[in-house]
Amino acid sequence: MQATVRTFDATTRSGSVFLDDGTEVPFGAAAFDAGPLRLLRPGQRVNIVMDDGRITYVTLSTFPLPDRSADPRP
Repeated sequence: MQATVRTFDATTRSGSVFLDDGTEVPFGAAAFDAGPLRLLRPGQRVNIVMDDGRITYVTLSTFPLPDRSADPRP
């Protein structure tokens, strides 16, 4: 799923994104740290992975998402 960065705090490595429908969704350091990024800018397009309504992975739209086919969860 794609989103647009609304906020990002480099100190806490957390922030929020806008989904394409305008919904704002926060993400924590764990979701940011799961990806290969060092920094995000407001307005930047990103790919996100959501699980149970929360963001678990954030990366740039040009980077591939993790392969979830090996994920043991149903």
